[in-house]
Amino acid sequence: MIIAIDGPAGAGKSTVARIIAQKLGFLYIDTGAMYRALTLKALERKIDVNDTAALIEMARSTNIDLINNPDSSLKILLDARDVTGSIRQPSITRLVSDIAKIKGIREVMLGLQRRLGRLRDSVLDGRDIGTVVFPDADKKFYIDAEFEERVKRRYKELKELGQNITPEDIENDLKNRDNIDSTREFAPLKRAEDAIYIDTTNLTIEEMVNKVLSYIQ
Repeated sequence: MIIAIDGPAGAGKSTVARIIAQKLGFLYIDTGAMYRALTLKALERKIDVNDTAALIEMARSTNIDLINNPDSSLKILLDARDVTGSIRQPSITRLVSDIAKIKGIREVMLGLQRRLGRLRDSVLDGRDIGTVVFPDADKKFYIDAEFEERVKRRYKELKELGQNITPEDIENDLKNRDNIDSTREFAPLKRAEDAIYIDTTNLTIEEMVNKVLSYIQ
């Protein structure tokens, strides 16, 4: 069974997807984290974000593995190296949408995501899961929230990770990411026609999870 969960940054889709996967005993695949891992590698190798040929070549020679921990957290391995914490740095956040919008990069990642998703029952979250990666997913959801709420959630998340960041930084970043994600030429962020829309603005995490589960079960 494939469950696709799409939506903009800060809407709560990753948290919901992770908990749903744990409750159902499914594999959780955070596609956003996979693009973050690629972005980290590009920064470490000092590859210019505008050098698409070099970035695509790098992606083709990169190995990314996802390990679901018993506590529902996810370990991200980049070429066998644990980069779970490193990929949440502000420098990664600023560039990830620019790298993720490159068609050749998404084509490489598409193959990897489909291969992982078909290993077993899976929950995938991202921007194009229900429209491009698994258009034939058994269940599709589009998780959304008002912009101000998304800013609050992302700010709280990053402060808990110890990052020195302001709400204004988050607001500017989300506006930029929303614009890039929704206007990119290849696989833009959009709701699949058959996806169930859930506005999480006034919902707790438990309420979000229960709502999604009610449609699955």
